[in-house]
Formats: sequence, C-alpha cells, structure tokens
Amino acid sequence: MSKILALNPGSTSTKIAVYEGDKAVFTRSIRHEAESSKQPQVIAQLDFRLRLVRETLTEANIALSDLDAIIGRGGLLHPLEGGTYNVNQEMISDMTQCRYGEHASNLGAIMASKLAEGLSIPVFIADPVVVDEMIPEAKFTGWPEFERIAISHALNQRAVAKRFAREQDRNYEELNLIVAHMGGGSSFGAHHRGRIIDVNNALDGDGPFSAERTGGLPLRSVLDFCYSDKYTREEAQRLFIGQGGLYAYLGTKDGSEIEKRIAAGDEKAKLIIRAMAYQTSKEISALGAVLYGQVDAILLTGGLAFMKALTQEISERVKYLAPVYIYPGEDEMGALALAAEEVLSGAKEAKEYSALK
Repeated sequence: MSKILALNPGSTSTKIAVYEGDKAVFTRSIRHEAESSKQPQVIAQLDFRLRLVRETLTEANIALSDLDAIIGRGGLLHPLEGGTYNVNQEMISDMTQCRYGEHASNLGAIMASKLAEGLSIPVFIADPVVVDEMIPEAKFTGWPEFERIAISHALNQRAVAKRFAREQDRNYEELNLIVAHMGGGSSFGAHHRGRIIDVNNALDGDGPFSAERTGGLPLRSVLDFCYSDKYTREEAQRLFIGQGGLYAYLGTKDGSEIEKRIAAGDEKAKLIIRAMAYQTSKEISALGAVLYGQVDAILLTGGLAFMKALTQEISERVKYLAPVYIYPGEDEMGALALAAEEVLSGAKEAKEYSALK
C-alpha cells in the first residue's frame, strides 16, 4: 500500500494526515493562532508552518523518507479543469507571488514541495478551489467588464458526489447532481456527468448568505454603503466576506450554538435559519434549471449540514426536484489521499500546470 501525506493549510491551523491505502493512520490539526496573527501575510507563514509539521511528524515517528507521495490542498491559481496536478515550478511561482489572490490554501503546494525536497517522490494538488468547468452561458453577469468566476469547495463537492455514486453503485460520470457545501462560505454546484458546469463564487460571497458571508446584496445598497465614507475598502470587504451572514445577524458562526438558542426558544435565530434555508433552496432550484430538471440527487454537505433545523427545511423545499442526501462535514483529507493514490496506482494521470503568460 502507498503511504501518502496530505496537507491542508487553513487560516489559523494546518491539518495533516498520513494514509496507507484508504486508511488514515495519523491525523492532526496543528493550531497556530498566535503565530498566524503575528504574520498576516500568508507566504510569510511558510517557515513556521513547515517547522510545526516536521516536529509533529517526528513526534509521531513518521519519517518523510517512508512516504510515496505528498499532496497539498490547491489554492488560488488561474481557472483550471478538475483533477490531480503535479506541483511544478510555475505553480510554485504563482502561489508564492499570490498572483491570483492571497489565501492560506496557497501554502499547500509550496509546503508539499518543500517537504519532498531530496526524496524523489511525486508532489500533487487536487481539485483546487479555482476548478472552472462552467459552460459559456454561465459566465455572463449583465455587464461586459464583469464575468462570473468559479471559486468553490470543488474538492469536497466532488468527493461527496463520488461517494454518493459509489453508494448507489453508479458512476459519477453518468449522474446529474446538485451539491451544496454549506459552511463559513457556501458553494453550490451543478454536476453534469462528472463536470461542475455551474457554481457560485463562494470566496467573494456570491449566492445565498452563509455562516460568515453576506451572499448577493442589493447593488444600490452596496454602492451607497461603499460611498458613505464610513468604511475603507478593506473594512467593507472584511464585513461582507468575514463578518456577514449568520455572524452579522446572530453574533456567532457556530451552528451548534445557534441550534441551542433555537431549542431554548430564540425566535430570531429560528427565523434566520429559516431564511438561510429559503435562500439555499432557491439556489438549489436554480441549478435544477441548469440541469433541465434532470437531477438524480441533491447532496447537502459542509459544517452547517450538521444543523437538522437547516437541512430539514431545505429538504422539504427541494425534494420536489430530486431525493436529498445529507453528508455533514467534509473529508478533504481523505479526498486528497485518494486523488494521490489514483495517480500512483495508474488509475488516473496527473495533469500539468502551465502559468498564463
């Protein structure tokens, strides 16, 4: 069996896992809030994150020399088709320069490459957040200078879709699915026979409101807000993208806390969750039109999928379209390891990344 190290850098933590075949033999989420706050620029965090990963593996008696591959979470690159990619110098350069934006996931490929130095083993990323398989008509916005772009939880969306296909003894490539990943940011994808042909931009808050993003807002109100001189551009962006949604309405992003409030009779919290379910159901139904109503299943996943009040309301509203299945949380680490294993076994071929000139 292959031995694979998976890396998933987050804003204040770095998740690592070692897999032997499809079994996780070691997992750890390394918290580093204090170190991250001292160095807000993501690329400046590379050295201390690498040190913490090396120390953690050493303490667990896991030798890098025993690994057959390392795979990192894919970050902000130019739009790509889905799949597993070899980490090459062009990719490292784009990530290091944050050419397409700054995000903790940019460190996935860089850290994997650094850890593999001198080992002669392959280094990959898989289904990065910029996976773009959108059909041409999905790109239009109504203003020629703006284009809809795909930034989504492509890795978990596709992993959940493939898991559903396996459970149904079907091939992912023959199914039409709508996958809703609901969390801090939420992404909604129309999966047509193995391709995500339409999806919202979850990073910038496109679509329904989520735990911490506002979702789509009335344009005139946004213009008035931004030209009020009350906020800088950075402050406004932080409000819309990091402090919107559930956090703005209820002062928390924690679904379990909100459920406790609802159980205790908090009518405001109950109404806000019904509103989230309402907006989410409208988005799912819109993707039903993308697929001409031919939908095999609707899959609800992400951290907020643990909230029964939310998933039950969504299910009631969209079950007319297709059966609803719930996969709470995410298994991005397992999805990364599986992607690497498919390449090592010869079942899939890794793609090559080319920087745009």
